[in-house]
Amino acid sequence: MSNVVVRLFDDWAELSLNRPDQRNCFDAGMISELITAFADLAKQSQLRYVLLQGLGAHFSAGADLEWMRRMASSSEEENVEDARQLAQLFRSFYNFPAPTIVRVQGAAMGGALGLVACADTVVASNQARFSLSELRLGLAPAVISPYLHQAIGPRALAHLALSARVFDASEAWHYGLIHRLVSPEQLDDAITQECSYLRQTAPQASRACKQWLRSLAPAPDFVCEEKTVELIARLRIAPEGQEGINAFFAHQYPSWQDE
Repeated sequence: MSNVVVRLFDDWAELSLNRPDQRNCFDAGMISELITAFADLAKQSQLRYVLLQGLGAHFSAGADLEWMRRMASSSEEENVEDARQLAQLFRSFYNFPAPTIVRVQGAAMGGALGLVACADTVVASNQARFSLSELRLGLAPAVISPYLHQAIGPRALAHLALSARVFDASEAWHYGLIHRLVSPEQLDDAITQECSYLRQTAPQASRACKQWLRSLAPAPDFVCEEKTVELIARLRIAPEGQEGINAFFAHQYPSWQDE
């Protein structure tokens, strides 16, 4: 079964994260499929927009910790290469030539906030919950941080990343992480309305406008990206990263947390 369901219509596309039983957590397989899907769809010049959503109760709870546990036992070089794939995913979504919309329900945690931060329009249920939870596991929101820095600014990013706390949809809207906040019952109608707005714009002018807007606040350069990759690779295999992930699976507290 595919981790990502792609539906291509005449002039728009829908991508659905398809691991609902795992709360749409992404692993190497899902990351690879998303990169391929974005690359293939980027060649479709007739597309006016792309909708990204998660099937089931949640948008995405971030990285699959079973995958992270396997990577924590791999070499630093293997972790660097793995993290580069994650960086490529966010870069390809951020630079997608047509407008992008993200639909958020349930959990949007960790790396999933990278996808949210890279989107042009984000519509969320007012019951959605968000968190940059990496520091609780002895890791850091490294690869996604440049995109969140652009989306919500340095002080909000520092507060949310360093506290690693769960925050609600109204706070996410206040920080500028999401653009529209509706009840769960109104979510699909709100998505339909946002798509209708895009259908009123000139398709090629829209693409040119997005390219120009991206040039005003470009994606992280190679040096910045490599630093984020090296940081997460190093933390995954460090003692705290190992302890944090193992404690999660053992249903225990790591040494730095109060019970």
